[in-house]
Amino acid sequence: MQESGKRRGEKAGLPPGTLIYVGERPVEPTILSFELYDEKSLQEKIIKSVQELPKISERDAVLWIQITGLANIDTLQELGERFQLHSLVLEDILATDQRPKLENYGKYEYVVLKALEFNSLYDFNHEQISFILGTNYVISIQERQSLLFHTIREWIQNNSGNIRTRGTHYLFYSLFDVVVDRYFAFLENFGESLEDIEREVITEPTQETLQKIYQLKHIMIQARKAVWPLREVTSHLEREEPPTVREQTGHFLRDIYDHVVRILDTIETYRDTLSGMLDIYLSSTSFRMNEVMKVLTIIATVFIPLTLLVGIYGMNFPNMPEYTFPWSYPLLLVVMLVIIIGLLAYFRKKRWI
Repeated sequence: MQESGKRRGEKAGLPPGTLIYVGERPVEPTILSFELYDEKSLQEKIIKSVQELPKISERDAVLWIQITGLANIDTLQELGERFQLHSLVLEDILATDQRPKLENYGKYEYVVLKALEFNSLYDFNHEQISFILGTNYVISIQERQSLLFHTIREWIQNNSGNIRTRGTHYLFYSLFDVVVDRYFAFLENFGESLEDIEREVITEPTQETLQKIYQLKHIMIQARKAVWPLREVTSHLEREEPPTVREQTGHFLRDIYDHVVRILDTIETYRDTLSGMLDIYLSSTSFRMNEVMKVLTIIATVFIPLTLLVGIYGMNFPNMPEYTFPWSYPLLLVVMLVIIIGLLAYFRKKRWI
């Protein structure tokens, strides 16, 4: 049975480094697997414990450890002991409300990213992905099972491109690039929903339309929080790399940086569009209200003189000469009709209707 998510407040008062899952969604079972490869060989396996991980003595071999699901905290503790990870790193892995960041611990680097997925207003997911980048190993930790890195696995299995010849850093940057590229798919799907709601705002806005706009604004806030820190992360990665590695991956990092800037520009554009849509919705609602008030005002204006006439001749005084006139009733109706036609003609001339 999956454990329900916990909030950050439930961790208040506990010692630093205490390992407790903090997240919005129910925690999923932990699955541990690895891929050990070099240019000529590949070993991959799903394992039950950290003790089954292979030793990496070969200089050119790369070990990619994959963890999905954070239910088994003991597995993370064993992993921390095996690779001498700081307790705060393990704590941050389990606290899935982290801001994207890069921390250098000397022998390894810890990187946090956010993966975004948008299919509709009611199908939006964001997931924290943690990376630990060592000399000859990469550890990726995901909240849930997904096909996010399926393409990278196929490259390794089929020995496609240069991924099995370029070492640990190239593997990490390939994984980084996959996460960033998914932002483009996220924004494309988001843009389609934005266009649908924009047409709805212009043609026939309703209270539900306003709720959709606020939902999209909330999603954009989450997207901006996930992408904005990546410029700083990318810059730090490029500065902190050894010169030999920087020569191999510098162009790749600059490409990711350019992608991040483009994504941020698109997010800002969508935020401005949503603000404009909200203004259009409020203006449209006010316009419709004004139209209703105008119609009601015209009706009230037309009936005011009619009410006056009806009030005068409804007082039932015995000495009213009009009562004795045989055509008084039809004449009064004609006068009322003339008043109505005259007022409507006047309103039309003034372009009020």
